[in-house]
Amino acid sequence: MGGITLDGVEKWFGDLQVIKGVDLEIAPGEFVVFVGPSGCGKSTLLRMIGGLEDTSRGRLLIDGRDVTDQPPAKRGLAMVFQSYALYPHMSVRENMGFSLKTAGAPAAEITRQVDEVARVLKLEPYLDRRPRDLSGGQRQRVAIGRSIVREPTAFLFDEPLSNLDAALRVEMRYEIAKLHRTLAATMIYVTHDQVEAMTLADRIVVLEAGRIAQVGSPRELYERPANLFVAQFIGSPKMNILPCRSEAGDWHIEGGTGGPYAAPHPAEHLGIRPEHITLTAPGEGNCDGIVDVVEYLGADSFLVLDCGPLGALTVRVAGDTVLSPGDRAGLRFDQSRLSFFDKEGLATDR
Repeated sequence: MGGITLDGVEKWFGDLQVIKGVDLEIAPGEFVVFVGPSGCGKSTLLRMIGGLEDTSRGRLLIDGRDVTDQPPAKRGLAMVFQSYALYPHMSVRENMGFSLKTAGAPAAEITRQVDEVARVLKLEPYLDRRPRDLSGGQRQRVAIGRSIVREPTAFLFDEPLSNLDAALRVEMRYEIAKLHRTLAATMIYVTHDQVEAMTLADRIVVLEAGRIAQVGSPRELYERPANLFVAQFIGSPKMNILPCRSEAGDWHIEGGTGGPYAAPHPAEHLGIRPEHITLTAPGEGNCDGIVDVVEYLGADSFLVLDCGPLGALTVRVAGDTVLSPGDRAGLRFDQSRLSFFDKEGLATDR
């Protein structure tokens, strides 16, 4: 099965509260990613689920069974860390089968399960090698394989790709996504990399200072952020946030060149993603700006424009843009893709 329930869980270190009453339901077979800035509590929360940290208050259930006070070995979970923690003197086969061997499984059963997992992870050519003879990506696959052979209730990943270079991260992200589809197992994955979160998750849990800021699908969090924190944390580059003035059903950009425009709710902040801004001639959009930086990425370019009292706004354009630093341009916003937030930073359409 693999359903996991967090019921008002808290974590205190002395007088310091780091997890502040988290409620969360994770369905069997779901891929959930915990994401947030450093120090938000995502790894602590994962370790609480795994039993590596005590739960100060609240309950933790796995498949309806209260495991709050159970040790890690009694929870039926498998953890994969950013450190591979492989035994250097053992072969890949021995590393993957070690937990089964210590549990007293028959040799034939160990061989069968290791061979099957090696096939899934494409490790068959490396079964007789030592960890020192493998690449970083291959070592991480061995660490994952060591967890799979135990047939756990759920997998817990704590930033497993952090030690890999950019190319290997992309490759392993693809492998983990395929693995989830193959195993149909519950997976909880901690990362600070929002690209990993957006590409892997069925649902993302955004954490801020020990609390859940928002839970939802990657599309929901990107298109309908619940607050300013999520709006600016999810998305790369982040959502542009501008001061706006809303009155009598209309809104104006403070310092903008256009308006008034229809406003769905009273708001003090307006959000717009870089790809939802079109460049126009100066004076023909919602505001004007002077190109400050051009970030060329091949198919796309990101322009950072100094928009005076509105601050720096980022615009996503085609990679062959002819604009250069110092050029002036108008910025027109897609009126159907705007987000509005009140003075507390909460989305006004919720």
